[in-house]
Amino acid sequence: MKILTQQDIINKLNSELFHRLTETADALGIECYLVGGYVRDLMLERATNDIDVVVVGSGISMAEAFCKRLGRGAHLSVFRNFGTAQVKWHDQEVEFVGARKESYSHDSRKPIVEDGTLEDDQNRRDFTINAMAVCLNSARLGELVDPFDGVLDLQDGIIATPLDPDITFSDDPLRMMRCVRFATQLRFQIEEETFAALERNRERIRIISQERIIDELNKIMRALAPSIGFVELHRCGLLELILPEVARLDCVETRNGRSHKNNFYHTLEVLDTVARHSDNLYLRWAALLHDIGKPRSKRWEPPVGWTFHNHNYLGEKMIAPLFRRLKLPLDERMKYVAKLVGLHMRPIAIADDIVTDSAVRRLLFEAGDDIDDLMTLCEADITSKNEQRKKNFLENFRIVRQKLVDIEEKDRIRNFQPPVDGDEIMRLFNLKPCREIGTLKTALKDAILDGKVPNEHEAALAFVLHKAAQMGLQPVAQQA
Repeated sequence: MKILTQQDIINKLNSELFHRLTETADALGIECYLVGGYVRDLMLERATNDIDVVVVGSGISMAEAFCKRLGRGAHLSVFRNFGTAQVKWHDQEVEFVGARKESYSHDSRKPIVEDGTLEDDQNRRDFTINAMAVCLNSARLGELVDPFDGVLDLQDGIIATPLDPDITFSDDPLRMMRCVRFATQLRFQIEEETFAALERNRERIRIISQERIIDELNKIMRALAPSIGFVELHRCGLLELILPEVARLDCVETRNGRSHKNNFYHTLEVLDTVARHSDNLYLRWAALLHDIGKPRSKRWEPPVGWTFHNHNYLGEKMIAPLFRRLKLPLDERMKYVAKLVGLHMRPIAIADDIVTDSAVRRLLFEAGDDIDDLMTLCEADITSKNEQRKKNFLENFRIVRQKLVDIEEKDRIRNFQPPVDGDEIMRLFNLKPCREIGTLKTALKDAILDGKVPNEHEAALAFVLHKAAQMGLQPVAQQA
């Protein structure tokens, strides 16, 4: 990382928006600073649109004057209850707040806020790398105010709090999640005393709403290597409080000299592999949760050893209550994750045997439009250290993928609906809803998926008539 000089910073702020900020602050005669994430990312030379401005005075007054100076195309939003304002201009947003100091009660993360100095405002920041400020007034333009050596921590790749970490985390326990999130996103180390404070204060996370926690978890999940965050959450004890289903995977049991693999670290390997191939957040959730049924299903079966029979189905049933508890969406996204968890063993079972058309048809039928995501998850799930076995599996997966393409072109099984449906069967045989209709529909579906009957109306109708005759049913025309 290059240390930026004051002139370097001035050069990076050489845009109309920042010129107008400087003009506004000077015209009002108030101190104005760029703070927080924008300064951090400026120093790291990372792209960001997160522009936060602190003024020593009224942030709202500054925002109103700034919006007026920008003129046409600028839009002002004022949040008087919070003492903040936002100005949108073209594709940029600037948040304004007055410098403040904060104090907390033990049972809430909502602070008591008072007007303060820039020093007060920097003291209340969560981490040293977020406590830097850059002056926007023309007399000191580009001057870095860095009382906690945030630049040095950026250089060293360290996450540390400006003040006592126990107070920082106890006052606002959400900062514990943010600590892990920044360590994950930036691939930084959490400073030793800061990490010890995470361990000591982890129980305080219970006063934080699930919505806030899941917002931070999702940011961890979207990182390039989400495993970093889950290792840190587990090390400090937060994971057991937030996602005990995943924490329980960290277990290795040995009997008669035979051990099973550590499913926690296996899961994180799968998660990182999926993250390298897809930015689909809920596919990443499926990767994180795909083995959560293993602790419940684990059995010792001599002479086989450790088994986890039906862990995928157990895991699938655990998804809805887990999503409900975490305040994750209970819509199609939850059903998608549950489906992938329930099906994730199917392609592996197919690839471990002769890849038959019938097995591939059934897989395509059950996965539907999610088949490609399922295959991505299953390929990531092959983490065997036996390179030859891994190579064989991946080659078989290649065959499965090709068969999926060939069979879909030929049989149109994806999102397949039987060519003869229940309504037509009822009309054919003058039946009301009954068990016989279900029997005929299932027999037709199985016949098509097994390749015995083409996925076409004429052939399907002939099959239904033949099967019905075996059951003693006659069509209406023959009954007459």
